[in-house]
Amino acid sequence: MRTISVIYVMGVTLCCGLLQANAEDLSQLFRTTSASVAMIRATGRDVSAGGEIPFQETGSGVLISNDGKVMTAAHVVQSVDDIRVEFLGGDAVHARVIASEPAADLSLLQLDQVPPGARVAMLADSDTVQVGEQVIVVGAPYGLSHSLSVGWISARWAPNTVYRRMPLAEFFQISAPINMGNSGGPMFNMAGQVIGLVSHNISTSGGSEGLGFVVAINTAKQLLLDTRSFWSGLEGEILSNALADVLNLPPKAGGYLIRNVAKNSPGEKMGLRGGTTAATIAGQRIVLGGDILLRVEGVPADSLANLIKIRSLLAGLKPGTLFKASILRAGRVLELTGRIADTK
Repeated sequence: MRTISVIYVMGVTLCCGLLQANAEDLSQLFRTTSASVAMIRATGRDVSAGGEIPFQETGSGVLISNDGKVMTAAHVVQSVDDIRVEFLGGDAVHARVIASEPAADLSLLQLDQVPPGARVAMLADSDTVQVGEQVIVVGAPYGLSHSLSVGWISARWAPNTVYRRMPLAEFFQISAPINMGNSGGPMFNMAGQVIGLVSHNISTSGGSEGLGFVVAINTAKQLLLDTRSFWSGLEGEILSNALADVLNLPPKAGGYLIRNVAKNSPGEKMGLRGGTTAATIAGQRIVLGGDILLRVEGVPADSLANLIKIRSLLAGLKPGTLFKASILRAGRVLELTGRIADTK
């Protein structure tokens, strides 16, 4: 009995020692990585039954270059009017979107200046990440800046498998708790390298249930850094056949119903208009009154695949190049001209 007691005490001591060492490692990892993490406060406009109302979106991001480029989630900044980015110490700077790929929930921001004390994060090769690896997430859940959560890689999902609305993204599924405000924030491996950017979670309660999804950093590098990406500043939805008929589109034609247009975005500069009236049609809540995008450079804007094709086409054009878009506005088909901006 004495022998068993000694073994039990030794086991508890070793276990507690390992947990303590692990806690110390995580504490050091947080101190090392948190200076590269930003809280993002975005201001935009939405439409409700009472008309247009302002809203604020809170998200997270990570500094990836000395000249002030920050990666984040597209749904945080895609169609907002103003973006402020805060690092440790409370320094807030203005930022603008310079690249975006909603089909992978990714955007790239350019800061007006890099605050003192902000550090550039190291980006890993996410292809080497294995299921079962421990990870940390640093972000701003519910606006609580620089909060740490810990978990493991539960699964990895190839593009166009787990989330069809984001077919270009490879996702990690993680057990680390993520909530509103974590979106766009970095997930680090135990070496302090970014291996992914938080996208969303699947929840029946509205809170974290251990089903978080993170875009692999190699997807972000490919879509935001290795190739040019076009940011339109538009948010809306692809019309179903039933809605297209209700809105009097030409026979067998589809389109993209524009809900919001960000101020000073390429979409606004070419004259596109967002919606003005909230409505429910066949149980679906939509915003009416905005332009319906029919075609861009001859490509129909009637499917997710074609919207990706349009963004890729526009991203390949040189700055200053003009392009054409066809829209339906107040029952009339109009032709608008846009110009590819220089995002440097």
